[in-house]
Amino acid sequence: MTGGNAGLIYGYDIYLRPRNVARALAHLAELAPPARAVPPLEITLPGGERLVLPFTSHFKSEPVDCSTSSTLELDTSLMLDVDDALREYAQTNGFELEADGRIQIGYIYATIRFESLLHPGYTSVECWAATSGMSRLFARSANIRKVFTDLTADSG
Repeated sequence: MTGGNAGLIYGYDIYLRPRNVARALAHLAELAPPARAVPPLEITLPGGERLVLPFTSHFKSEPVDCSTSSTLELDTSLMLDVDDALREYAQTNGFELEADGRIQIGYIYATIRFESLLHPGYTSVECWAATSGMSRLFARSANIRKVFTDLTADSG
């Protein structure tokens, strides 16, 4: 334990071919809330492909060039279909359900490692909850599990 910042971290790791990173990020962006108070983030991926995402990196919207880096850090917020676990979390933490039956919950961090240490030749997309409470929600919610399972399948 360092500096009193211990907590429960639960997340989902997706391993995919490097050529599918843009597709995975585009699918993740489709889950972003429709209205955002910050400008979009411009990213240049290794190989030169450019994306504009409704997220931040280190809570900033300045362009990020990943052509010379091994990782990309994203701060995301996603809209999720409500299930019992999400409904309970919303009621307990003061989040409101949207008219379409979805909910936006706090920050979800995504770390993209362009060369996975565990699976050489693959890229990893590691999505994890920002708080211990959200980590417990990640573990309990069938809809959160479905979001990341679908993201994996849709990303090839």
